[in-house]
Amino acid sequence: MPQMKTRVIRTEDEYRAYLDEIEILISRGPALTPDEADRLEVLSVLVESYENNKYPVEPPDPIDAILFRMEERGLKQADLIPYFGTSSRVSEILNRKRPLTVQMIRAVSLGLGISAETLIGLGDVTEPAHKKEIDWSKFPIKEMVNRGWIDGISKRKSDAIESLVKGYIADAGLQFGNASFRRTLSGAAKSPSTQYALYAWLARVIKRSRNERRKVGSFSPEALSSSFLKELAQMSWSKHGPLLAIEYLQKNGISVVLEPHLKGTQLDGAALKDTDGTPVIALTLRFDRLDNFWFTLLHEVAHIWKHIGDDEDTIVDDLNTSSDDRREAEANRLAREAFIPRAIWRRSEAYLSPSRETIEQLAKDLRIHPSLVVGRLHKETGNYALFNDMLGHREVRTLLSSKGS
Repeated sequence: MPQMKTRVIRTEDEYRAYLDEIEILISRGPALTPDEADRLEVLSVLVESYENNKYPVEPPDPIDAILFRMEERGLKQADLIPYFGTSSRVSEILNRKRPLTVQMIRAVSLGLGISAETLIGLGDVTEPAHKKEIDWSKFPIKEMVNRGWIDGISKRKSDAIESLVKGYIADAGLQFGNASFRRTLSGAAKSPSTQYALYAWLARVIKRSRNERRKVGSFSPEALSSSFLKELAQMSWSKHGPLLAIEYLQKNGISVVLEPHLKGTQLDGAALKDTDGTPVIALTLRFDRLDNFWFTLLHEVAHIWKHIGDDEDTIVDDLNTSSDDRREAEANRLAREAFIPRAIWRRSEAYLSPSRETIEQLAKDLRIHPSLVVGRLHKETGNYALFNDMLGHREVRTLLSSKGS
């Protein structure tokens, strides 16, 4: 194929053209010539640079940076004593109860290879002024009671309400101080008024995941790859695909929880890791369609693969809301490519001349459900009326409920 002149990406068209070429080169596998392998590496660097600039990631929290480095090197709290002085100080610092001294910052920077700029933020353990005390009465208490998450509390006093809700949250391992929860939520933008509902929902997801942990195998991060996503995507070809996919993920150590979203949160899914390191994917099934189920599932798996590093970060997703977060762009791209590689899509009759026949033929060729081809058409054309009856409406809940999921 004719090659573009290699240069820094400046436009979205150049970015997409490079993605097309990368996909073609990757598809050649071992047949790549040395020159082609070099070009693939250069293009990958340019694409990554463009994505990093367009979708910048916020700088890491200092304590999160230390915890990440500990996990990366297999360190325990006792291994930090040389930097902090005593085991109690290590615990206090990691729990944000004690600030670091200049000497400690210098020692940690040299010993763990974390920049001093990142660690400076640990000099003050007080919460930012804009963070306010937790108002436990703002949790969606009535909805939590109606769903059977907590006992009825209509006649209880406010302090009893706080104790009950606080206990529910704490049981899920969502540590909190006076001013904020330890687990951070990121992803689709959420208003402050929905934060309480998000934490309540998250606590429910974690509890359910732990109750079903016996179904989950041992997780190995090395198992996740583009091939893993592709294999998962092709399970959509089966009429029992959603069941097969959930079983496959659980066998590979990833817990899958189906939990409807709470009012006002507008969630499609979430990705996180529990305190024991078990990856958890939560799906709300708020749109009971096959295309939505499959794309959300692979999007969250991509987050587990690429973006979830510890047990204090959770990515929550409203896939109907655009985001400038680079992680969301990457998860979307990985999911799309697993279903329909861009190089194939742009040359397919389903894209050039969409009809039931061309849609079904492309789906057959890729061994994916036709709803995913229609979903791609909807996203790129903006015409959501096209072949709407092929999306698999009301099929997911019926299938999963028939098996007691």
